[in-house]
Amino acid sequence: MTAQSDFGTLRRVGMRHVRDAFASPAAIDRQWQDLNYLGAPEFEKAISEYDQLIDTLAARGLEIEFMPTVGEIGMDSLYVRDASVATARGMVLCRMGKVARRAEPAAQRAWFESLSLEIAGTIEAPGTLEGGDVAWLDERTVAVGHGYRTNGSGIAQFTQLLGDSVDEVIEVPLPHYRGPSDVFHLMSIVSPLDRNLALVYSPLMPVPFRNQLLERGFELVEVPDEEFDSLGCNSLALAPRTCLLPAGNPQTRARLQRAGVEVVDFSADEICVKGGGGPTCMTRPLDWLL
Repeated sequence: MTAQSDFGTLRRVGMRHVRDAFASPAAIDRQWQDLNYLGAPEFEKAISEYDQLIDTLAARGLEIEFMPTVGEIGMDSLYVRDASVATARGMVLCRMGKVARRAEPAAQRAWFESLSLEIAGTIEAPGTLEGGDVAWLDERTVAVGHGYRTNGSGIAQFTQLLGDSVDEVIEVPLPHYRGPSDVFHLMSIVSPLDRNLALVYSPLMPVPFRNQLLERGFELVEVPDEEFDSLGCNSLALAPRTCLLPAGNPQTRARLQRAGVEVVDFSADEICVKGGGGPTCMTRPLDWLL
């Protein structure tokens, strides 16, 4: 078992139910524009989509730990990956680059302590680090995106907290793209699906990082332009070459299947597309079996 993976067999995962994150139609109306959602999620449809997702994960034997409501946290708390990173030394609590989410790491600390999980440390100001910018290429190699959500100080602190539990931390400069208000992380453009396979959106990938993946022997499955905004590149590995993919990405699905990947679709309009966060964003993996 390891915490340092993004493509093993997922055994235990932390999540926050959309019923708790979105709270009510009135709460959605108060928040969605300020949080830069594409539209106001429909509360009951979001719950239905999420419950179907939970059923899919439970049917595959995953142990799911649900985050309770602790403190003042809003709709974005649905995307639990961003506020923490699981490591061999324990949970690293992030400091959010998105100011509206600054309360989430403290809320996750209380949650992790209730689960008797070790806390390895906390990213402190002026550092910022978000879990969506952290992608494990193997259990001792981690890539970290340097962009609007994660800065150099955050990466340096994270590297220090990892200590000798890793061999290499690869800092990946991220593009400006749509600017600081956009939902853009390293895992927006790369999803590891096996030790030598990744789903990528190459038009936004830094050339040196893309070349590093190829030099490491990765096969790259390319997401087409027309399926990037529908979160075609945001795919959660449930096991090596088995992944969860938002519905509505038929070309990406076909390309993954040609690469020998089992693809599990799920409805995602309300819980993913409108908020810009896919299945990786909604899950905080805690234990992987390698």
